[in-house]
Amino acid sequence: MSLITISSLKEQAGEVPLIAEVAAQLQSRGVKTTKGGKPYFDLVFADSTGSLNLKIWSDTPLHTEAAELPLNTIVRLEGEWTQNQYGVNGSGVSWALLDDAAVANFLAGDPETRKKQEKDFADIERLCGEMTDPRLKKLAEHFFETMGDRFRRTAAARKNHHARRGGLVEHVAQMMRSADAICGVYPELNRDLMVCGVLFHDCGKLWENTYPEDGFGQIHSLHGEMLGHIPLGIELVNKLWRDLVDAGEFEKFSTSKPSTEEVRVHLLHLIGSHHGQLEFGSPVLPKTPEAYALHFIDNLDAKMEMLKDAYTHATEVAPGIYDRVFPLSANLIRPLRDFEAEEADGAD
Repeated sequence: MSLITISSLKEQAGEVPLIAEVAAQLQSRGVKTTKGGKPYFDLVFADSTGSLNLKIWSDTPLHTEAAELPLNTIVRLEGEWTQNQYGVNGSGVSWALLDDAAVANFLAGDPETRKKQEKDFADIERLCGEMTDPRLKKLAEHFFETMGDRFRRTAAARKNHHARRGGLVEHVAQMMRSADAICGVYPELNRDLMVCGVLFHDCGKLWENTYPEDGFGQIHSLHGEMLGHIPLGIELVNKLWRDLVDAGEFEKFSTSKPSTEEVRVHLLHLIGSHHGQLEFGSPVLPKTPEAYALHFIDNLDAKMEMLKDAYTHATEVAPGIYDRVFPLSANLIRPLRDFEAEEADGAD
């Protein structure tokens, strides 16, 4: 039986049990109890394409093994898999350790995901390279030089959207392509500020949602937990900006318009306001055209990713109608197909 990825498992599993094997790394182990008082382990496994929760009940032979399995261990999971609106469920699950060759292949990541993320990163570098404001362009270059590796292994979230190693690169690339297109429709938008704002809007997640160099389990950091990605992002941009100022990179622009300080503050505003509402974590509301545009582009890309994932594993409750998938707010309807003209009968 060939191995499949976690994302493939979620796409294929449904009401009918699917017998499959998955290579995955143990990310976390929580001890929980049902409403009836029955204890179980909630294990979270991950690979380069996503994460998978697996419940191990206290009255099963695997419970003792689950208690002793070290975190970050890479195993081959085998079982029968089904799926409902709450996620994937495994029954008759067993696991075995992988040999060194299989571990090395696992850590290299899914080839399709890796290829997509390489293209996305190239698009990010290209669009940043097209910025005309030399201060923002230099800031992006400094970020790639100092934080590029960490950026490329960070997720956009812990769950819901782009919650995988490299997911932040995918999210930023798609947002940046959208921002580039929207600037052609709304010429009043500052394209350089939009592109740079997209690059840095979630840069604090390099501490909130990052991964180790040798694994697919997200790291919990003290800074990420206590500060969150918006304050961390503002601090990072200020640090990178000071590096460039101290190195004399901006001296030649002392009389340029807009001023270097004005550019910095506008960029920081995009980071601080991109959640759009105070109750969603933004310390300030959007107050510029670029801030509004960035907020909606961010929300759009997150929602489109959630929809894409939902259609792959939602239960069809009636023809063309799918059960609600959290965190989306309602049942889904099968998308409308593109128009296809029919050939006239007897046409030559």
